[in-house]
Amino acid sequence: MMTSFFDQFASPSFLGIPLIFVAVTLPWIMFPAPPARWVNNRLITLQTWFINRFTNQLFTPLNVEGHKWALLLASLMVFLLTINMLGLLPYTFTPTTQLSLNMGLAVPLWLATVIIGMRNQPTIALGHLLPEGTPIPLIPVLIIIETISLFIRPLALGVRLTANLTAGHLLIQLIATAVFVLLPILPTVAIFTATILFLLTLLEVAVAMIQAYVFVLLLSLYLQENV
Repeated sequence: MMTSFFDQFASPSFLGIPLIFVAVTLPWIMFPAPPARWVNNRLITLQTWFINRFTNQLFTPLNVEGHKWALLLASLMVFLLTINMLGLLPYTFTPTTQLSLNMGLAVPLWLATVIIGMRNQPTIALGHLLPEGTPIPLIPVLIIIETISLFIRPLALGVRLTANLTAGHLLIQLIATAVFVLLPILPTVAIFTATILFLLTLLEVAVAMIQAYVFVLLLSLYLQENV
């Protein structure tokens, strides 16, 4: 039984070909491309409004140099949000429950922000490793601690997204299994458990949206330190 609970996180394959590539590319197919007409339909209007609001809120604290990342981070937000939401549908696979995918997104983007900081303002970038006014005996220790915290950032990004989505999917499956088991034995308890399952599903929808936003928001904060 415990093995079957974790089977949902295994990457599906067909004829030995991993289908995670289909799951990753599917969100881009679902979003319509804005036409050249002045008048658009409601879906494109809502999509454009959401992206504009998100971009405006995310890049307001950044200077002009950081605005070059607007297209990349907005696309990443839409990508993660779509994958997380599609993963809540029955009989679907969520690629963002794989730590390898999340680390593959987090490490290059975090490394790019560090390289930009080292290239554009090396003194300020290295100054983050040593807070101002540090006593002299604590300087070596603080440099080591700040360096470790710097390299932990991409790991925290990937693990946070993976752990939150994995925990939510496991809870939904556990409670759904309890509903099916209790329904013929204790119908009243099963109905109460189904209500909890419904509320948990709503919570997971919120978690799917929040975690996508937090992932991109933290990247923008790392970028803000280096531009």
